[in-house]
Amino acid sequence: MIAAMMTGANLGTRVTGWGFVVFTIGSIAWSVVGLTTEQTNLLATNGFLTLVNLIGIWRWLGKQRAYEDSGRSATEASRRSAYPTLFTATGMAGMPVTTSDGEPIGKAVEALVTCEDGSVSYVVVAANGVGGIGEELRAVDRTQIDFACDELKLRRSRDWFESLPPLTDGDWPAAPAEIAPRDRR
Repeated sequence: MIAAMMTGANLGTRVTGWGFVVFTIGSIAWSVVGLTTEQTNLLATNGFLTLVNLIGIWRWLGKQRAYEDSGRSATEASRRSAYPTLFTATGMAGMPVTTSDGEPIGKAVEALVTCEDGSVSYVVVAANGVGGIGEELRAVDRTQIDFACDELKLRRSRDWFESLPPLTDGDWPAAPAEIAPRDRR
């Protein structure tokens, strides 16, 4: 149960990776029980689960951790360099979003990027709710949001943000709400 909470919580590569370590310990223990009690089905299923869990460890504590650490390294190095400050695109998800006055609004969920030139078209911001329950998603035009290393700052007020139409699951617009035609079915 601890391993399932660690992997299911999506708290980053290290927590997820260590969740797979806990899963591996459990599957090895059950494999030993299967071996010592001659329960071949228990041994076979947990032997397979051990293999799957080892792949999870390799992915989350190996490759994915290396990607995350490398992106963080580039971000930190850019803060000390003459080049523009960077942050990872995957790091945008979960970034806090505030109003122009510094009032917390919510968090960034996703950024939609144009294929033509790679620029951000709009950012989806989740507001209200807890743990995804009761939250409302809104598309904020790139021109109305400033990117910082540790947060995104709206150039507008909370009232402006709340006047944007909420997005529905599975039906995000091709462009931000201010320039997309409104569908009033």
